[in-house]
Amino acid sequence: MGIGLDYCASLNGSMNDGPTAAVTWRADIDALMFFVETHAASCAVHRRAFRTLLRRDPTPRDCLTYFARFESAFRAAATAKIAQNQIPVGTNLHLTSRDAARKLIELSSAQQGDDP
Repeated sequence: MGIGLDYCASLNGSMNDGPTAAVTWRADIDALMFFVETHAASCAVHRRAFRTLLRRDPTPRDCLTYFARFESAFRAAATAKIAQNQIPVGTNLHLTSRDAARKLIELSSAQQGDDP
């Protein structure tokens, strides 16, 4: 998994295609929050997850910037987690670094024309 995480931290920003207006930082839980409209719920990504993805101790601004850069991958990870775990509509959820890394690698491979 180390190679995948190195790769995730160094990807270029070509995957950004989503709106970031509803993205906020919640200092009380040390996490980025975004709304998943199709699920009518919020999704949290804790700073610890970003620390693993970025391979350094990020500031809240670092986390928000990284999310904005790869928003489509984070949203795809949330959608996949909802489907895989059959999370009921309206139930909030959180993403781990593994959830995000999986989609970052998968979407990058798809853009490069590789098989995942």
